[in-house]
Amino acid sequence: MSGENRGMLRSSPESGAARSGVIRARTSLLAHGEPMVWLTGGALAVCLAMIVGLFVLVVYNGFGTFWPLPLVEITTTGGEVFLGEITRYDEYKPTHENLQTSSDEVRSAVEREGGWARRRLMRTGNFELTGTHFHWISSYSIQSETRPDWAMTLERMTWGRFYGTPAAFKIDDATQATEPAEIWSLYNKHHPAIQKRRAQIEHLEKYEIGEVNNQLERARLAMRSAELNYGKNSSAYARASAAYHEKETWSQAEFERFQKDIQDLRAQNERYVMLMKTSTGQQSPIKLDDIVRAYPANQLTSAGRMSVYVSRWIEFLTAEPREANSEGGVYPAIFGTVVMTLIMAIFVAPFGVLAALYLREYAKAGPMVSGVRIAVNNLAGVPSIVYGVFGLGFFCYMVGGGIDQVFFEARLPNPTYGKGGVLWSSLTLALLTLPVVIVATEEALSAVPNSLREGSYACGASKWQTIQRIILPRALPGIMTGMILAMARGAGEVAPLMLVGAVKLAPELPIDGSFPYLHPERSFMHLGFHIYDLGFQSQNSEAAKPMVFTTTLLLVAIIFTLNVVAVWLRMQLRKRFIGGRF
Repeated sequence: MSGENRGMLRSSPESGAARSGVIRARTSLLAHGEPMVWLTGGALAVCLAMIVGLFVLVVYNGFGTFWPLPLVEITTTGGEVFLGEITRYDEYKPTHENLQTSSDEVRSAVEREGGWARRRLMRTGNFELTGTHFHWISSYSIQSETRPDWAMTLERMTWGRFYGTPAAFKIDDATQATEPAEIWSLYNKHHPAIQKRRAQIEHLEKYEIGEVNNQLERARLAMRSAELNYGKNSSAYARASAAYHEKETWSQAEFERFQKDIQDLRAQNERYVMLMKTSTGQQSPIKLDDIVRAYPANQLTSAGRMSVYVSRWIEFLTAEPREANSEGGVYPAIFGTVVMTLIMAIFVAPFGVLAALYLREYAKAGPMVSGVRIAVNNLAGVPSIVYGVFGLGFFCYMVGGGIDQVFFEARLPNPTYGKGGVLWSSLTLALLTLPVVIVATEEALSAVPNSLREGSYACGASKWQTIQRIILPRALPGIMTGMILAMARGAGEVAPLMLVGAVKLAPELPIDGSFPYLHPERSFMHLGFHIYDLGFQSQNSEAAKPMVFTTTLLLVAIIFTLNVVAVWLRMQLRKRFIGGRF
């Protein structure tokens, strides 16, 4: 074909159209990738929306739990008077019986709304007087609604919150004031000193008397050990028995001294009483010693509300729980969660890395190694409660029972290690997260180029020297990734912990100032278990709901903090060992 004809063919529009038509006919739309881009991008958007939505829900409800609300006094058409905080609103369909006592206007309004009515949940407190914490009040049953100037919220050590107006302030049964402003002034004057005395009482009961009990228990165990080892007729048992009786006499004197100090402090605190008037007109005496926090809810400025809000957060993070965990703080749960997670990481890291090193660097490929890898991958899908049952049977009963028989025979039949504790919980979760660390470590080791291994061998390095100086440093960022995933999963697990150590309330921390300072055999509180207890086992479920969100937010924050530290370490290792790439 001549060059002229070839040029005509190239420039011919019919020829180009025909050729493009052939291409369109032979090429699928999927081959261009546009549908897959939209599909994968849409899936990513849906996942992000779900994650962000959940996070926003937890953050919104978690941060709003401790904000002080105004107090509202509502009088119903039936003549009932309620005083409390409006916690939430709801719409429902009232039954015919609900509307029988209502006026024609109310029934007509409900009918115009399609049979729907609005109601509000009111936290009325005063449980010792009313037997309930909350009331549903329908909007159509409200006759009047006010906000009393001197309505006060009292947060107490027992019985939950109390709502009322101050009627009198008494010292030694003598009335000091009857005006609300004067009563509030006297409360602010005397309550700080009362709090200090209450803190002294708690210190004496928890630490001073606790230390006396510990010394007496050690003397008893020494006497019991001498009896088991040498018999009751031995001189060792006689010396131990004499020491125990001497310690018993001393402890009795110490108990009496501490009890006298406690009684004196309580007697001083019981002198101060504030008489509160409820919405029904009933007057109830409230001891200042029982009040944790009080404030006139309807007189608070923005700064005052922020002060109450911050005070509640400080209490939540530093104090122990009270009122069946629905109020107070979660410091023991924070401490237990962090300690358990760190101990788990200490146990799971070396075993997971060593197992992955053997599978990747030493073991020869074959059916046995393939079977082990399959088993490791399958272990990652085993339900966590199975690990809890295994931990209870193996760690608690077998290993812990054996330790008690050998080292703590004097304490039997009361178990020391033969029960749930922070050590067995950490080991159980270490087994749970071990497959994650093994898989991540193997992937990190396989990512190290073989040329580095061959270069190391060519320089005369041994197998272990190559692993230690070449492979492991470059695989450390990947190993840290596995640790991050393991810590995130282990810190949020609840089901195994219910069997091997987590409890509803553990006043004694695993670490304290008494010898031997570290007590891995003790039970502990965990934020995950605390959330379960609040959500499903709380007597005051409505009051516990906001605490569920706040505790969830705190657990997420702790896991996020631990992960941030691990990510920072991974970045430092990456900069150090994988700085140059080609």
